[in-house]
Order: sequence, then C-alpha cells, then structure tokens
Amino acid sequence: MRIINPSFSRCIFILISLLLSLRLFAAEPAPEQIHKTMKTASQFMLEKASYRGGFVWSYLPDFSRQWGELEARRSMIWMQPPGTASVGHLFLDAYHATGDEFYYTAAERVAGAIIYAQHPSGGWNYVADFNGEASLKDWYATIGKSAWRLEEFQHYYGNATFDDVGTAEAAKFLLRLYIEKLDPKYRPALTKAIDFMLDSQYPIGGWPQRFPLMHDHPAKDHADYSSFITFNDDVAAENIDFLLMCYQVLGEARVREPVIRAMNSFLVTQMGQPQPGWALQYTLELVPAGARSYEPKSLHTPTTAENIQQLIKFYRMTGETKFLAPIPAALDWLESLQFATHKPEYEGRSHPSFIELGTNKPLFTHRRGANVSNGEYYVDYTPGNMLAHYKSASIINVAKLRADYQDALALTPDQATANSPLKVMGDIVLPRYFTLDKVSVSDLNFRAQKKPAAKGLAEQAAALVAELNQQGYWPTPLYYTTNPYKGAAPITRATNDYAATMVGDEWDTSPYPVNNPVKGISTGAYIKNMGVLIQYLQQQSAQ
Repeated sequence: MRIINPSFSRCIFILISLLLSLRLFAAEPAPEQIHKTMKTASQFMLEKASYRGGFVWSYLPDFSRQWGELEARRSMIWMQPPGTASVGHLFLDAYHATGDEFYYTAAERVAGAIIYAQHPSGGWNYVADFNGEASLKDWYATIGKSAWRLEEFQHYYGNATFDDVGTAEAAKFLLRLYIEKLDPKYRPALTKAIDFMLDSQYPIGGWPQRFPLMHDHPAKDHADYSSFITFNDDVAAENIDFLLMCYQVLGEARVREPVIRAMNSFLVTQMGQPQPGWALQYTLELVPAGARSYEPKSLHTPTTAENIQQLIKFYRMTGETKFLAPIPAALDWLESLQFATHKPEYEGRSHPSFIELGTNKPLFTHRRGANVSNGEYYVDYTPGNMLAHYKSASIINVAKLRADYQDALALTPDQATANSPLKVMGDIVLPRYFTLDKVSVSDLNFRAQKKPAAKGLAEQAAALVAELNQQGYWPTPLYYTTNPYKGAAPITRATNDYAATMVGDEWDTSPYPVNNPVKGISTGAYIKNMGVLIQYLQQQSAQ
C-alpha cells in the first residue's frame, strides 16, 4: 500500500484550491481590473501610438513603419475607419461606460487632430499630414502614386472626399463630442461639416465623391469620375444618416429638405426596363459612368441590392409608397442575373457585379503587367481569373431582399413611420455607444440599445486582461504589409503573372497579405477589444 504524506496532501489541496480560484477569478474579472486594463491600453494608444491625437490603422512595435490603407509616415493620420475618428468614438463610449474624465479628455485630443485635418470646405480627405501640405504632396507623388490598385491615392486633389466614410465618421464624432457637454469650441467645426454636406449636394439630391469639384485626373478612356453622383461606399446613405442626426439632435431644420431630396435621388437614378438597376456612379445627366480602371461603365448588382435596402428604409421613414414601387422590378432583374451554377470561375458567388448597359451581359475585370508603369486593367466577357482585390462577382441574397420588401409592404404608412427619425426634431439623445454596433439613424433603432451578448463575455474579458502586454497594448498579428517605396517602377513588361494577386512586383506599394505576420499594434484590434470590455462592464452593472 502506498502511503501519502499528509503535508504533501495538504499542498496538493492548496494548489488545487488556488487553481480553482484563479480559474474563477479569470472567468469573472472584477470591474476594477477592467477599468485598469482599459485605461492602460488607452494611455498607450494616446501617448505612444497616436501622433498629436490622430491615428493610422497599424504600427510596428518600434514605430519604424505604420499603415493606414497604405504605408503612412509618422506625421500622418488616417481618417478612414478604423482611423482617427473611430478611436474618438471609442473614447466617448469608454467615457460613458466608466465615467472617467480621462476618456473625455482623450476624445478632445482626437478632436484636435480631426479639426486640424478638416479641409477649409468642411470635409476631410483620406489622410492628413502634420508636416504640412508639401509633405503630403510628396507622399502622394511617391507611395500613393506607386499603389497600383489604389488609384484614388495616385494623385493629390487637395479637396475632401466622401469615400470610405471618412468625412461622415469624423462629422458624427464632432456631433457626439459637441452634444456631450455643449462645449462651444466644437460648434464651428461641426457647423462647417454640416455646411459641407449641404454645399456639396447636387440639386437633384446626390453627392459627388469629392468636393470642392475638380476634374484634374481623367483616365485614358473617360473623364475624372470624382465629380460624378456617387453611391459607391454608401456615400449617399452615410450623408443622409449624418444629416438626420443633426435634424434630430440639433434641431437643424434646414437639413430636412436636403434629406428628402437625397432620398428622391435614389428614385431618379434607377434605370428603366429592361435593366431596372443602379450604377456605382452617374454623370450629371444621370448616365451611368465608370470610375477606377476596374469599375467599368455599367450597372452594378451590389449597389442595386444596397439601394433596395435603402428604399425600404426610406418608406419606413416617410410612409410614402413611391419608395417601394421600384423594388419589385429591381428584384426580378437581380433574380434574372443569377449564375446558373457555382462554377469555380465564379468562386462561389451568385451574381456578376458589373452588367453591360443595353445587353445585360456580365462584364469581368482583369489585369496584366506588374505595377503602375507597365500594368493595366481591362474588361471582357470572360469569367475566371478575377482580381483578388476587387471581385467582379458578388454574393447577393435576393430571397432576403424580397422578404424585407414584403415585410415593409405589409405595414401601413402609420405603422411604418412609428419610429421615424423625420417625426422628431431636436430634444433627442444620441445613443451612448457607437463602437459596439454601427449606429445608423435611418435603421430606425435610434433609441434602442442592443443588449450585449452574455455568452463567453466574461471569458473574453478575462483573456483581454491577461493578454495586454507590459508596454500597454494587445500584440496583434499584422496580416497585411506593403513593399517599401523604392522609386519609379520600370516600364518593361513583367514576366511573372500578377493577374490574381493582391500586389504586383516589388515596386507596387499596395497592401498584401502575408503568411507569417509579425505582431504589432492594431488600432482596429484596440477598438474591438475595448468594445468587449465595455460590454462586460455593461453586463456587470446590469446584474
């Protein structure tokens, strides 16, 4: 018989008890731990990662390189989410979750960077450079110009853009910050942003991609597209949403008519039979137009699907059936375009993205060459070998769209508009949290807060507490990188095939995925992780 030493037994018992208590402790971190973790991470982002209160998307740990959509210089800040304004929104969310004035002060630091970056017209460009315009122009002439697939960065306009939500995200943040304490120092920048939205709107209701209008960079086969009426990247939908917030929260009566005009622009831009869809952008004569080299003049099925959803929202805001009337024809058209089979060349997608005007034939975009000097994009009718960065086939759930339409159709106008943001002007409180779920006034959930998912939340929070490193950030794999700029690319034809890759040769500064990512600092991961901790605090306070 084996004899167990009593003292050894006690040690085992104590060890097991300790492990159990640690497991329980890890599964249910105390609010004080969460507060400390949030603040440590936020201090690092603000004091170490940011540049004068502004942010890019990711950084190497030693800050020798950093990236937004492209590689950025240390003096640059990025406006596209998850950039500077996205962090500002997070700071306000953290302020609401904790009541700690540190986060309000942090949000003010972000606001300072955003106001610095604001164009005199009132909007924002993708990026800003604290080293001044000459430095920014040089970046565009080197890194930006060499990004083969990111044509929007290949030349410097010197104006502001609605593309990629940068202007709308910054404007919404300024609105939130102003409303928080009604500090008058933020009202001028906010007013400029509202004026920018109104000044840039065309009489017919749509918006250009960039403003003030410029026509400086035509492509080889069509005019500069930046002045065209734009649906791409939710330009109209985001602008409508911001103006509705101003209507509801500030009592800005002057924005109501522009909102109605913007909603009506969705009606007048729909093409007639036999192609009742929408394009990515239009000339002022309402003719579909091309944009970047891989966005040919065509109708666009994903935009058509998105605009159907917007029309349903507009009915639920106005009760006007004119917004439902165009939907059945558009749904039938989308249904008629579905691929008969999911062959390998369609990569599991259900619809061609681009549809030729007049013929209903699918168009497919491809490229040849290796960089901006010797490469080119082209369009044909042949599927397969699609671009890695911009597929010319999409996944569209027509059945879901049809069900959403039927749900809206079953509502009377009074039922549809029960929670309409157009019914109340002023004296409305903005949602307290923007980071947890994308906040949209036109989603008709303006006053409703989604409850955080409870399952696994404590474990996630505990893991985040444990994973914050000694420097104060969450080490995150940086799955994308870029080739450093190395001068003008050669014009000789490439021998390698870059048709379906994310990046061309070594002269291409476009971002591309890596198999063995280094760990660094991610602004997006910081925002996401902070959101989990805020959810956990909400859950704890509700118990």
